[in-house]
Amino acid sequence: MQWLLLALMAFVLQMAAVLLLEFRNPSKAVAWLFILFCLPFLGFVLYFFIARDYQKRFKFRDKGSKVFREIREHLWKRVTVVEKPEEMNNPEFRGHLRLFNLLNHLSESPITGCNETRVLTDGEETYAAMLKAMEEAKDHIHVEFYIFRHDKIGTKFQDVMIRKAKEGVKVRLICDGLGSYKLKKAFIRRFQESGVEFYFFLPAMVSMFSRRVNYRNHRKIVIVDGTVGFLGGINVGDDYLGKYPKMGYWRDTHLEVKGDAVYFLQNVFLHDWRLASGERIADPLLYPEHGCTGEEQVQILSSGPDQNWNAIQEMYFGAISVAKERIWITSPYFIPDEGVYEAIKTAAVSGVDVRIIIPDKADTRLVKLASLSYVEELMAAGVSFYEYEKGFIHAKVIIVDEILGSVGTANMDMRSFFCNFELTAVMFNKRPIDDLVADFEEDLRNSRPIEWESFHKRGGRQKAAEILCRMLSPLL
Repeated sequence: MQWLLLALMAFVLQMAAVLLLEFRNPSKAVAWLFILFCLPFLGFVLYFFIARDYQKRFKFRDKGSKVFREIREHLWKRVTVVEKPEEMNNPEFRGHLRLFNLLNHLSESPITGCNETRVLTDGEETYAAMLKAMEEAKDHIHVEFYIFRHDKIGTKFQDVMIRKAKEGVKVRLICDGLGSYKLKKAFIRRFQESGVEFYFFLPAMVSMFSRRVNYRNHRKIVIVDGTVGFLGGINVGDDYLGKYPKMGYWRDTHLEVKGDAVYFLQNVFLHDWRLASGERIADPLLYPEHGCTGEEQVQILSSGPDQNWNAIQEMYFGAISVAKERIWITSPYFIPDEGVYEAIKTAAVSGVDVRIIIPDKADTRLVKLASLSYVEELMAAGVSFYEYEKGFIHAKVIIVDEILGSVGTANMDMRSFFCNFELTAVMFNKRPIDDLVADFEEDLRNSRPIEWESFHKRGGRQKAAEILCRMLSPLL
């Protein structure tokens, strides 16, 4: 009887510890309490290794900022910084002073005015553009991916990087330690022996024992000679070319950027390089004159557990809150936090045209169930949901009125908002916004609307599964 009392006291103390440590994030606390209830003691072991607040123990923020401070003076002489909303060349944006101020304070990356962008709509188009740019490299190639596979397209990327390294181009490569854990040692060794500098970002075993396994680098970056950059949803793997029969055609959105914004993309990479390799690089030669004559205004936003601001989540919230006509969202995982959820719901009730495309065919069953748990409530508020049927849609896009469009690595979910290292480009000009609109409308033609009547009548077992996954959604 005494041992039972001791066990009960230990269990209560574990629950109290979770409540005390997670009081700022009630949804996360509920998820962990549910796990503790289902898996007494084992659940707390999982919490100990997975849920530790990254910022409280690992003081990486200053390391990244120091790199930025060392190059800032040099950088500010080379870029066109938009300092006032009146300087925005999109007249639809000029009246949004609060949104402009929010975006200006979210990041060390300002809105810059001398850029050219190109929206890329699938793996084939994206890989062709990346490989072409890499083939033309003269000074350096910086590459960072969450997933890098040892398959046909992965080997093609490897061959180009190795060839350029042997030509004297400086090639640096970062892969996430968990996302790319399947990479074989021989594949990595071929990089290293050929002059390519390769590092894992938080290797799986290291991150487990250092209690950072929950924090992954989800960014996808390619920078060539500091003048052209790429970011978006596409990793390196044959599945992104639609070669996995289970998923079929892979619909994704990536972005090619030239001009001022590439400098701030470079900052993100060098910050991650510092965290992965321990080497601090603040070389002005990595920020050469770009010669870009474009007039597009672009902001590069990064977010992660090493930063003070949840910049991407706050950008989404701020943009959704000012919408008057439309909010169009594409996301493979739709698990919004309470703030973004309420902003979407309020916009829809207010008469804003809110449309959200999610996959019909999911790559993760639990995440799909969690996403569906939000559908009925938001449809009741006026949100229209569509399930993409042509294949698997992995694009991470938001379009708000005519004022901005965003392409990046962050899903509309709590993991992207609060746990992962993420990246997005916010565009303010009519041409790239129109390109995103055209792609969205094409995706709608390949999607099936979720009908209220049939969805409302789904079975009790389905609803129970959705509720369960929603409780766990802060951890998915």
